[in-house]
Amino acid sequence: MKNLEAIAAALPNQQTVEYPSFKLVIVGDGGTGKTTFVKRHLTGEFEKKYEPTIGVEVHPLDFFTNCGKLRFYCWDTAGQEKFGGLRDGYYIHGNCAIIMFDVTARLTYKNVPTWHRDLCRVCENIPIVLCGNKVDVKNRQVKAKQVTFHRKKNLQYYEISAKSNYNFEKPFLYLARKLAGDPNLHFVESPALAPPEVQIDLAAQAHYTPSVLYLTFVFAAGNFNSHEAELAAAASQPLPDDDDDTFEACTLCSLKRKELLGICQKMKNLSTMTALMHK
Repeated sequence: MKNLEAIAAALPNQQTVEYPSFKLVIVGDGGTGKTTFVKRHLTGEFEKKYEPTIGVEVHPLDFFTNCGKLRFYCWDTAGQEKFGGLRDGYYIHGNCAIIMFDVTARLTYKNVPTWHRDLCRVCENIPIVLCGNKVDVKNRQVKAKQVTFHRKKNLQYYEISAKSNYNFEKPFLYLARKLAGDPNLHFVESPALAPPEVQIDLAAQAHYTPSVLYLTFVFAAGNFNSHEAELAAAASQPLPDDDDDTFEACTLCSLKRKELLGICQKMKNLSTMTALMHK
């Protein structure tokens, strides 16, 4: 396992505290929830009123891990062009990044390649997480099967909800593990978040046709989570052409509704039989 202190000490202009700290750049279109995401961790509260970030805001976020304490200096950059300022200058010496889009606004996902290109032009070979925010909203416009950019660029992808605390620590944990070079690093304390504003309805996210293999697994395990199933099914689909990121290019699963229902019934019977055998 690499040493967090040694890694952080080798990074330029980052050490303003006695424990390892890293510059985390957060980018994405305006209104995608970048500031709310950071402030949810910083104060535990959900920011209901949208106020565009002007230029950049820097927020220190501390996390306690089994390897010691660490800090992310979160550079929350302006998503709106008129407030962008010297945007490239904000990326300099970035150690890691989060690109955020809004699953209820298609344009914010279509602009993800631009944000990624700008980041990589300034920050080479840094760990990057792509986050689809606002999955608590029922009528999402960007479905899981339509999100393919992270697979093309080998990025980590998480669907999150600032309003419901869903998957809220995962982007930070992934980046911490990458920076430490330790896949076993974990957080030992959780931030003091206020109760979620809404309870995410994962079932309402289900507009998918999962694979036979995945259905077999989740039903046999008795743990059918439609939202996670959608992500798993999306990951198994072939990628569209490199020059075609349009929503029309997304591949649909070949299973028909009737076939899917038949499989579900079989898996339900299998789950029942398994339960009886263990009585």
